[in-house]
Amino acid sequence: MSILAIDAGTTGVTAIVVSAEGAIVARGYQEFAQHFPRPGWVEHAPEEIWQATIEATREALASYDGELTAIGITNQRETIMLWDRETLGSPRRAIVWQDRRSADICNRLREDGHEARVTELTGLRLDPYFSATKLMWLAEHEPNTWALVESGRYAIGTVESYLVSRMTRGTWHVTDVSNASRTLLFDLTTGDWSDEMCALFGVPRDALPEIVSNWGEVGVSDPRVFCGLSLPIAGLAGDQQSALFGQTCFEPGEVKCTYGTGSFILTNTGSTLERSDAGLLSTAAWRSPDGRLTYALEGSIFVTGAAVQWLRDGLQIIGSAPETEAIAATVDSTEGVVFVPALTGLGAPHWDPEARGLLLGLTRGTTRAHIVRATLEAIAFEVRDVLETMPSLSALKVDGGASANNLLCQMQADQLGIGVERPRIVDTTALGAAFLAGLGSGVWDSTDDLRDTWQLDRRFEPRASREQADAGHARWLKAVERSKAWA
Repeated sequence: MSILAIDAGTTGVTAIVVSAEGAIVARGYQEFAQHFPRPGWVEHAPEEIWQATIEATREALASYDGELTAIGITNQRETIMLWDRETLGSPRRAIVWQDRRSADICNRLREDGHEARVTELTGLRLDPYFSATKLMWLAEHEPNTWALVESGRYAIGTVESYLVSRMTRGTWHVTDVSNASRTLLFDLTTGDWSDEMCALFGVPRDALPEIVSNWGEVGVSDPRVFCGLSLPIAGLAGDQQSALFGQTCFEPGEVKCTYGTGSFILTNTGSTLERSDAGLLSTAAWRSPDGRLTYALEGSIFVTGAAVQWLRDGLQIIGSAPETEAIAATVDSTEGVVFVPALTGLGAPHWDPEARGLLLGLTRGTTRAHIVRATLEAIAFEVRDVLETMPSLSALKVDGGASANNLLCQMQADQLGIGVERPRIVDTTALGAAFLAGLGSGVWDSTDDLRDTWQLDRRFEPRASREQADAGHARWLKAVERSKAWA
């Protein structure tokens, strides 16, 4: 018995097959295009995400000939999509979580005094990051499209909701609590859509998907449209909650950091809905089939891996992301160079959508190695900023693509002054989707069974002195202040 897990990320779709022992036995990957119609705008074509999902799945299935039991789906969160309920075609491109076009709407709502109530109900803040402000922008700027949302012709959903609709030929329109809780439309206390928030943002509740548990069958894929597969879709979760699950952080106080396009630090708070006054978000982690909600506190950093992609595609000073470790290791320090990768504003704990990226400390002696090293340092600094607002911990579990970078993991341990633990399987986002679907289809009986599959690859212990680490961090904070309110 094996699980097919689909990880629909920000730049591509990964499909993996996970065995009952928790091993990845097949893999496929397909990138899709990023669209930047204006500065600060980021869009994806829904059809391209769907085609990438099919291609990644076909690639995984080509190297696996065993039996599949169920499908799990995890996804980039906050990205909002519209599609025709009958044809499943989309009238426009998706507005991606990184998109900042609704900044003025957030400012308007904040000036009108709504933020405190929004935070009380949703655990979030008024920021373009979240889905509802994007929908409000659509209603104001594309009224003809929005009229078809209000009439019931177009459905609203996040990426996993769209994929379930495509896989089932429109039979199911569902989401889960982890994705719903990132929309600004979800009441964390009741565990359902908030009529008050729907009214505030002008979103018709009937256009939203049904909220289901994170594991247990929610639909069946149609073999005519999805690679010949007729399988129960038995696990759903937003990517960061899925990674928390994949890291087997099932107990309150357990923390993970995923290095992806952005970096996201989540700590499990159990059945307690904890509030933060230090820029962290309260969010739903998952809901079991018996209705029990597990909560988390989250620190969301918008640009980490995306900064490395910018070095590759924008500045073109590296050929691939894995090169950064070797290039950065050719110099002992950045020689005073600091990079603040606020390329789409600043997330937690600073929260400034008007901040912009900057490079400071450049001299005639600055080389690409110094800039690359400063980029890795920036990631470690950003994670430290978030973790300093959380209760102290003894170790940090890390995952995601950049966690394979030994130099970054060492920098992270040096900055935090604690051990950094990297598992053997760093694709924990996709693994979490597989775990959820496996629980939902009987491959595993309990979370204890899942915990037994987790294996440590390497633990990085701090090497730098606290004085050295703190000096670098203080210089970083000074640079962050200069990046704020730039736009």
